[in-house]
Amino acid sequence: MKTLGIKTLKTTAAFSVLLFSMLMLKTISQYTSLEKNTGFLAFKQQVVNNPYWMAFFYIHIFSITLCLLAGLTQFSNRFLTENRNLHKIIGKIYVYNILIINVPACFFLGLFSNGGIIGITGFLIQDVLWAYFTVAAVIFIKKGNTGRHRIYMMLSYAVTTTAITFRIVKHLFYTEGYHDYELFYGLNVWAALLINLFIALLIAGKEPLLTGKINRGKEN
Repeated sequence: MKTLGIKTLKTTAAFSVLLFSMLMLKTISQYTSLEKNTGFLAFKQQVVNNPYWMAFFYIHIFSITLCLLAGLTQFSNRFLTENRNLHKIIGKIYVYNILIINVPACFFLGLFSNGGIIGITGFLIQDVLWAYFTVAAVIFIKKGNTGRHRIYMMLSYAVTTTAITFRIVKHLFYTEGYHDYELFYGLNVWAALLINLFIALLIAGKEPLLTGKINRGKEN
């Protein structure tokens, strides 16, 4: 029953990420106009004339969907056993995208985050954890420790998908005129991170068993 529950949770999470990735693509498409008062930029007028902030913003939004979609393929046991070379290629794209592009971009963007000190601190901690989990996953796979590698990749992907959880929480609970926007925004940054890490750790609790099944399948 526990294994069925974990599989159901993983399937639900994967479907949610896929669905909201598609919705995010639609949202991101509005920024192709490069207008400075479109979407989220309408709330960031104090920094839209900062060329560095704008550059990092566009770098982040146009590359993060690739991370979301790449990560979806990395946690399927069947995909892993049948497409190991492709798994490695997609994994490298995911890692390079995060460490070379998005971690630096998001650190800079985080310094100008909404939500006051709560939001800024939350985003910066997310960024540090994102880098740490991703690097740890790479280190463990180089050591041949696939169990630890999968767990840290799950934690890395949990941080990657905080943007999705953030929007879900906002749409479900934020009421304009009732909630203080800055306070809600800052607290939501932390809520998205904690919710995602909790789910990742819940799933990771079964990873040694799942990894063992994969390894035994290879030996047979």
